[in-house]
Amino acid sequence: MGAGHGAPATTPMPNAAPGNAVEIRNFAFVPARLTVVAGTRVVWTNRDDEAHLVASTSGAFKASPALDTGDSFAMVFDKPGSYDYFCSIHPMMRGTVVVR
Repeated sequence: MGAGHGAPATTPMPNAAPGNAVEIRNFAFVPARLTVVAGTRVVWTNRDDEAHLVASTSGAFKASPALDTGDSFAMVFDKPGSYDYFCSIHPMMRGTVVVR
């Protein structure tokens, strides 16, 4: 599903405007809840020494590849809604992107 179909789309460019970034550190997504407007690119960056994955709990978007220390993953959220996600390697790690 691409951006033109109303679903989140992956993007190869991991740059995010301030406030649209989620850091992965100390086995947590920081912030755990991020609210953005439709069309925003959200970037997750792994600051831990362990690999992590970003995966939708509902399958709303394709999971990231394994993110090693310093790696980033970006998604554009085009459709309003609440997108819950987790680390499929460490399932206790959870977060939400709310798109308005």
